[in-house]
Amino acid sequence: MLDKPILYNYFRSSTSVRVRIALNLKGIDYEYKALHLRKGEHQTKEYLKINPYGLLPAIEFPSRMILNQSLAILEYLDEIYPTPSIIPVNALERAKVRSMAYGIALEIHPLNNLHVLNYLKNDLALDGLGVKNWFSKWVHKAFIPFENVLQNDKESGLYCFGDTPTIVDICLFAQVVNNARFEVDMTKYPKINSIYQTCLSHDAFYKALPKNQPDAE
Repeated sequence: MLDKPILYNYFRSSTSVRVRIALNLKGIDYEYKALHLRKGEHQTKEYLKINPYGLLPAIEFPSRMILNQSLAILEYLDEIYPTPSIIPVNALERAKVRSMAYGIALEIHPLNNLHVLNYLKNDLALDGLGVKNWFSKWVHKAFIPFENVLQNDKESGLYCFGDTPTIVDICLFAQVVNNARFEVDMTKYPKINSIYQTCLSHDAFYKALPKNQPDAE
């Protein structure tokens, strides 16, 4: 029996950032297991037994149950460790928060993950600027309407939904952190930037930053 959950992750992975934030918010002690994506450590026989998809993050609980996909992990953590909650109890509010989170997690990340960026670089021969332009295109496509929603939503406060962090802020924060690596112009997004700064001042978010992980380079 494991003493605590094991998080298989990579310091720079935005989906790993998401799960680290949730674990920190909920005060869950966990074992940090680093796998280097660029060295292919997520494709070893040993790890593929843990996650046959060969993706990060994955989390193994003391019961030996293993979950992958960051959004599923976040929802499960909120169910078994309900305090503090990152998803509202009210059905309509819960759907709204999920919709906002998906607007980032499902509209940006699948087009900008390492698989896609490597394909652009290695198979389509895009140079560094071409990859950055690709990355930025899909960020802006989602962030422009997202900023507009936040600016006009009366339920938006210090965070995306009210004055306490939710799954939306977790996804948004991780994406903004990733944006910096690709020099995405964030000047058009004052509300997003304000929420990001609020998150950055929260210990659970700050501790989850890539630079604060044991495998940071």
